[in-house]
Amino acid sequence: MDRNLQLLGIAKKAGLLAVGGDDVSAAARNGKARLIISANDTSDGALRRARMNAQTGGAVHIVAPYSKFEIGNITQRGSPGTLAITDAGLAAKFVSDLARTDHEKYSDAAEQLTEIARIFSERKNKTPSGKRRSTQ
Repeated sequence: MDRNLQLLGIAKKAGLLAVGGDDVSAAARNGKARLIISANDTSDGALRRARMNAQTGGAVHIVAPYSKFEIGNITQRGSPGTLAITDAGLAAKFVSDLARTDHEKYSDAAEQLTEIARIFSERKNKTPSGKRRSTQ
């Protein structure tokens, strides 16, 4: 099995994957989608909707080299044409792996997501943890 398809399975189990058009639209509207993935055999209408969702939610959109059937086997949800990864680091890893096999097609998306993941990581590291002490 392809390593990236396994990564999608892990994302699903971790609750970091929106599956299907309605779930992807909701994730994009809520600003949670980092990467919107369309299957390579998805319909033109679903492709347009995925692009609009990505634009609306500030996410990156790609057409993956996987069919709806392959994605359905991993997600166990029929044959979805659209997915969204909601974790920036996982999305960057997914597209970076794709860029290794098809640099021309995926390198721009990989660079964008790597930068987004870096920003989210910096924000996370700056968040104070624990209780704040009062100065009374």
